[in-house]
Amino acid sequence: MKNWIKHTKVLSLVAVFAFGSCESLDEVNTNPNGVSPSDANVNMLMPTVMVGAAKNMLNLGYQDVAGVVQHTQKDGWFSGHNSYDWGPSDWSGYYALLRTNEFLIKRSEEVGSEFHKAIGLTMKSFLFGMVTDLWGDAPYTYALQGSKDDLDYQFPVYDSQEIIYKGVIEDLKTAATIFGSSSSSNVIPQYDIYFAGNATRWQKFANSLLLRYYMRISDKLPEIAKPGIEAIYNSGNYLTDASDDVVMAYLGASADDSWPSAASYDAGSNFRRLKPANTLLDPMLETNDPRVTVWFRPVHCQWVEDKSLTVAYDPYIRKNGVIQDGIVSLGDEQYLQEIAAGNKFTRHYNPDLLGYELDTREYVGLPTGLINPSAHNLNPTPGQQLENQHVSQIGDVYRLAKHDLLKARLISTAEVSFILAEAAIKGYAVGSAQTHYENGIKASLKTWGVSDGFDDFIAQPGVAFDGTAEQVLTQKWIANWTSATEAWFDYKRTGLPDFQVGPASREPVMPVRFPYGNNELNFNAEEVETAVGRLETSQYGVEIGPNNQWSKPWIIQGTNKPW
Repeated sequence: MKNWIKHTKVLSLVAVFAFGSCESLDEVNTNPNGVSPSDANVNMLMPTVMVGAAKNMLNLGYQDVAGVVQHTQKDGWFSGHNSYDWGPSDWSGYYALLRTNEFLIKRSEEVGSEFHKAIGLTMKSFLFGMVTDLWGDAPYTYALQGSKDDLDYQFPVYDSQEIIYKGVIEDLKTAATIFGSSSSSNVIPQYDIYFAGNATRWQKFANSLLLRYYMRISDKLPEIAKPGIEAIYNSGNYLTDASDDVVMAYLGASADDSWPSAASYDAGSNFRRLKPANTLLDPMLETNDPRVTVWFRPVHCQWVEDKSLTVAYDPYIRKNGVIQDGIVSLGDEQYLQEIAAGNKFTRHYNPDLLGYELDTREYVGLPTGLINPSAHNLNPTPGQQLENQHVSQIGDVYRLAKHDLLKARLISTAEVSFILAEAAIKGYAVGSAQTHYENGIKASLKTWGVSDGFDDFIAQPGVAFDGTAEQVLTQKWIANWTSATEAWFDYKRTGLPDFQVGPASREPVMPVRFPYGNNELNFNAEEVETAVGRLETSQYGVEIGPNNQWSKPWIIQGTNKPW
């Protein structure tokens, strides 16, 4: 798992099977430089799907969807991140992986490897689950069967979300059964980058994904969700410890196999733009959350209230209390070196003369959806040339290309525990809501290396269990740091946490989906039109048309959620 890019030759061979929607196996088979599908080794097909799925999950959950759920805000290139200013969004990256995965399933059937087929069914469920969670209705039943001679398959119908979720659940149930009853002896461990052929861990993964999707449909199809969740709970076969988390680490050898904000590959530009959102940072500071020091860095230069000051604020920074004439800010690298050497940088201000308060805390975030976020907290260097010395950056670990903490997380024990806590509050027979809630927090703290702080943290007002779904979903939202898609999907079906948009948002409510992309609009327009017609439109996004980010898909229609 930690060496997923070791096998670059394997991945380059596998890449030939990520063929486009109009290519057939016969066409690939005539390529003298290609690999014959009839000779393909099922083990060699797995890494492309596993790596791609993990990267898609992380790239969404650490980037713009982290802005949606207000884990982070950006102070440069911020409109999509902070204020949901989105255009059409293509899903080709998902369907390319799904085509390779479909070949894995078919090839597994041809060679009689039930275990590989179960892996394919699990990854199919994960990827189609993401597609429908993000967009809504989508090609499913007739997808992945493209042929140049069959237009029904080239331009497949869009299935409803209900059909897709039910299909995802049935495939996961089949996969979990296979994992529990078939041998993994023909799995070459280094090609299984998640579990190295460990059948028990694959079964836990499939069952935990089932918990995710049962909870997703719990308000729409409770007759399916309730017995499903209870059955998996009674089996005891799901993620129960942070060491069970389904993750992919990064090698850090190139930009493509490194953490997305690795400063060594983009000169720190992406890292520098990401800042903690006050929506997340404020409650974490209020409860002395031990994850703060891992996820975020103290401000380089801290404001100090000083009513003896005869001007509104210091024109220059102070180093260990001494004004540095002519210096309004230092560069990031210089700040890091100076602070590491024990120096303290401040600026003083007089609120009586300035006319308003500044944020004087050691950790400072960005409010949501600011019109000019780079100027927040009286930054003397707005724009993108220097970082904002008066707002915290995300933690230094996120500058790195690889680290033990830098993992794409497909599903976690924390998430599973919070699902069971919510289920218990709903009245499902799954044990104690408090036990599951506390296990979720404990697992998250362990994941981030701060488990020693559990006893103090769980006793904090606001963290100590109060029996409400709001508290469970708030802590789950926090624990989904870098996995923000799950926090967004929870918000859509529950309205929790109660996010508020900022002044730069084009609408006064949060978005609930990605608009269908240009490829589909151009080449499968009739099906897109039908699918869009099944969305529930509102007064939001009217000028865009019904294919907008505020039109409600089936999963939240009729629920009055999230707004």
